[in-house]
Amino acid sequence: MNTFGNLFRLTTFGESHGSYIGGVIDGCPAGLKLDLNFIKKELDRRRPGQSKITTSRVEKDDVNFISGINQGKTTGASIAFLIANNDKKSSDYSQMESSFRPSHADFTYTKKYGLRDYRGGGRSSARETANWVVAGSVAKQIIENIDITAYVSSIGAVELKYSYKDLDLAMVNQNIVRCPDNEVAKRMILNINEAKSKGDTLGGVISCVVRGVPKGWGEPIFNKLHACLGKAMLSINAVKGFEYGSGFSSTKMKGSEHNDSFLKDGVTKTNFSGGIQGGISNGMDIYFNVAFKPTSSINIIQDTINDKNENIKMSINGRHDPCVVPRAVPVVEAMTALVLTDFYLINKTSKI
Repeated sequence: MNTFGNLFRLTTFGESHGSYIGGVIDGCPAGLKLDLNFIKKELDRRRPGQSKITTSRVEKDDVNFISGINQGKTTGASIAFLIANNDKKSSDYSQMESSFRPSHADFTYTKKYGLRDYRGGGRSSARETANWVVAGSVAKQIIENIDITAYVSSIGAVELKYSYKDLDLAMVNQNIVRCPDNEVAKRMILNINEAKSKGDTLGGVISCVVRGVPKGWGEPIFNKLHACLGKAMLSINAVKGFEYGSGFSSTKMKGSEHNDSFLKDGVTKTNFSGGIQGGISNGMDIYFNVAFKPTSSINIIQDTINDKNENIKMSINGRHDPCVVPRAVPVVEAMTALVLTDFYLINKTSKI
């Protein structure tokens, strides 16, 4: 499946080392004045080669819109776009043509399709997420009154110990690791550099806070708002877990402790529900955590097999992120925006 969404839909194409990646956005209302500079800034936040803790692959990620926009406004037609892959080094992957990298999609992709594009992971590469950021940047401009802020809350064993309410989220982009606490960010960067120097990698957690979602978005059965957010987050490469509101910590609480008592106008005294009850938004802040595994490409000798089912040794060379988490922040925001924009449009059909 290459399409995400219901009324607001993104269909994508392309491989990591192909000529282009790109997508088609359907369902965008006509008359939206698009800020193309904003879209570029969002892409730059995800762009490879942006700092010393990211992959050394350098892509400008300039997006070329080829339909659906006229004189700066959306026309209601499909919005098609292309992003060129310029800095490809496919020779770095020649050793992987007949062997399978541990914890990558190489083996499973081959079993599903009978072949694979071994260059940079092909279609299963996180290069694809640039498409999502383009569409998410369009979606953000449709729901412009909703604030979506993601930030890095842990890298390896280094983590923020306090609630998002105690953080200055305006500081997220003030350091290369995208943690709103500069002192904690310094420790995170040190950890990433230490792992990188040993040919190893780290994972971490991205937290996301959404403010301004009206009451009533979401569905009570299969398209619950939190379920759709979970699907979106778990679709991101390297994601291993998702929790919203009180999440797994709620299992240690009693009902009398966990229930969010009402005040007036639907406002609740606490927000363990994470802004969603019964699959539908209640107007409170929506907040959730997304867990990312360590990057699977490591420059350390590992046991694996080749396409003849022979046991071999492998050490992965090439250009890879020692930690994908900082670059995934705009991806988490983009996927959140896609889900919320879809529900914004769906909600218009829920009652007369």
